[in-house]
Formats: sequence, C-alpha cells, structure tokens
Amino acid sequence: MNKLVHCFILSIGLLACGRDTYTTWSCVDSAGAKSTMILKKAQMQFQDRQYDYCGSLGPQSYFDLKCPEQIKTASTSLVTGSGKLISNKNEFQCNAL
Repeated sequence: MNKLVHCFILSIGLLACGRDTYTTWSCVDSAGAKSTMILKKAQMQFQDRQYDYCGSLGPQSYFDLKCPEQIKTASTSLVTGSGKLISNKNEFQCNAL
C-alpha cells in the first residue's frame, strides 16, 4: 500500500514540473484605467508588450524590451510587495489575482 501511495505522489509531482507558472495582476493607473499584467517565468506581459526580466535591487524588479547595462534605467519596475508598477514613467497600482 505504501508503495502505491509513493508512486502516486511521485507521478503527481512529475506532472507539475511541466506546468508553466505565472501570476496575473490587475493594474489601475491614476486616471482609473485598468490594465492586465502577467508575470510568466522571466518575462512580463503588459499593455500588448513583452518585457524581459533585467534583475532586481532589493524589493524592486526591473523589466525592459532590451535590458540596459544599468538595470535602474529599465523602462519598467515593479515592487511586488506593494504592487507599485512604473512603466514608461506612468505609475500603476497592481493587485495579484
């Protein structure tokens, strides 16, 4: 019986390895316009664009179409703890769904 349970748990674990993990966020700008943002692996999809992950400094993560040498100059930054997103100098408040 124990072997059957172990085999079942192992097979479930292996199935989960093939799944992509992503997080969907609902974002609102200062005018109240809503946008959807998706974080999937090392990429961000936001406003019909796909940004690459450039790195993090403390709690702030940086994304851009092409990562700059200085990640602080990336076009988009996100603080996941507070949901603050700045994209091309526009500020959004985001909540994970």
